[in-house]
Amino acid sequence: MADDVKFKVNIDGIPVEVPPGTTILNAARLIGGDIVPPAMCYYSKLQGSGGKCRTCLVKVSKGSDKDPRPMPKLVASCRTTVMDGMEVQNITSPEVIEARKGVVEMLLINHPLDCPICDQAGECHLQDLGYEHGLASTRYEFERRTFNKIDIGDKVQLHMTRCILCYRCVFVADQLTPQRVHGILGRGDAAEISTYIEKAIDNEFSGNVIDVCPVGALTDKTFRFKNRVWFTKPVEAHRDCPTCSGKVTLWYKGEEVLRVTARKDEYGEVEEFICNTCRFEKKATSDWVIEGPREVKRTSVISLNHYAELNPPAVVKKNLMLQEANKEQFERAKELL
Repeated sequence: MADDVKFKVNIDGIPVEVPPGTTILNAARLIGGDIVPPAMCYYSKLQGSGGKCRTCLVKVSKGSDKDPRPMPKLVASCRTTVMDGMEVQNITSPEVIEARKGVVEMLLINHPLDCPICDQAGECHLQDLGYEHGLASTRYEFERRTFNKIDIGDKVQLHMTRCILCYRCVFVADQLTPQRVHGILGRGDAAEISTYIEKAIDNEFSGNVIDVCPVGALTDKTFRFKNRVWFTKPVEAHRDCPTCSGKVTLWYKGEEVLRVTARKDEYGEVEEFICNTCRFEKKATSDWVIEGPREVKRTSVISLNHYAELNPPAVVKKNLMLQEANKEQFERAKELL
């Protein structure tokens, strides 16, 4: 049957079978690990996304079994579908690594050094890319782009200087809201995310532009400058919401809920979009049914202050032998004084 047809693809020497029409990026995600190309603009939940940032470039060393010729140039893995017998190189290709460094350098040309004050720090994909592929200093000698600050509402803060024009927020507004009021204005280096006549972005799902933004261009005004994510504890919770699924992540500092976000998968993509009521108006523990701590990657800076148990054990345990040894050490220290 046609539904049972599978294409055999080899990515960095690892074989995988995928249905026809699967992109190279999604085929790599089935394998997982380091061979998955980074993606700043592609979002599996948003139709039409991808092909903007070029960070997911890979080398196709063999087109297919029927036509084994390699593709002459690097291709965007988020837009290129697999063929039966295709062989792809990602981290095993020096050409891909060098091209990715160039793409990251291009993305950082106009990006300000706002990491010390940016609320996205610790969750920023551009930070990760810059750490892995960035240069120690820039070769750019011209003035960086600047934009006039505009107010797009009381819930979402826009920092256009940080924007990399991934179009994710535009696709969210197109596909989740009844009427989009913002988009990309201008062309070339004058292109920017904005609204006509500074119209406020105000609809029930507008807050999702915060979750899909890969950098700190769109941030939560209610969480602005309140805390660093690695000082908070993410906890999964849900509520009976008539508008959305009600499945969220609560970010705690002590007993206070500092912010509410949608749950994300291992690639930083939202699992289910949530409404503004859940995101901005329900910030009390009593509003939610707590499920347990959010699983955090050990490589993530957020894991620094994350416990595997909801009620962590006391840091200092009662150990009589240790207490006696501490007393003896204290007495010896007093004699030396």
